Amino acid sequence: MTEHVEGGAGRTAGGRRLGRRPGSADTRGQILAAARETFAEKGFDKATVRGIARRAEVDPALVHHYFASKEGMFVAAMELPINPDEVIPALLAGPREEVGERLARFVLTMTSHAQARQPLLALVRTAMTNERMATMIREFLTHALISRVAQALDIPPIRVELAFSQLFGAVLARYVLRLEPIASVEVEELAGHLAPTVQGYLDPAS
Repeated sequence: MTEHVEGGAGRTAGGRRLGRRPGSADTRGQILAAARETFAEKGFDKATVRGIARRAEVDPALVHHYFASKEGMFVAAMELPINPDEVIPALLAGPREEVGERLARFVLTMTSHAQARQPLLALVRTAMTNERMATMIREFLTHALISRVAQALDIPPIRVELAFSQLFGAVLARYVLRLEPIASVEVEELAGHLAPTVQGYLDPAS
């Protein structure tokens, strides 16, 4: 193992240190960023600690130092940059007949940013291959999202599930399958196409 030596020792001819990047104040963040990308690409089962460490350019021992296991790293990495306690009231504020449009625009705008989209895709891929994670994700979606929106709108939970299923399907078509023209159309236009269908699910049952 290359030791940390000041000066020329332990460096390449160009001045770069040999070996992997040592721990630093931002090492945890570097590992999380690499984990999000890896989980989004491979899902939970096929991602490896060594692969994530290689992408982050750190020693695998540092991954275990910051996260006790791959599961622990996944839980930290899938933390979305949104707070349901703030987002849900904002979505439900305003005219009831426009909630479908607000929801469609919010989901499509959020997922247009890789920082938010990658954890979401990691969740979807992991749920397809790991039942334990699928159960955890289902419980989170049911209690933190579906039930709260259904209660606020006074509609059956299945109608909220169908609304979100419509939007998640569009996200997968746009970013995973890359179906055209869904993949390249502007967010506002796509939201306009989806909003009436989403609104139909969220309207009071007739």
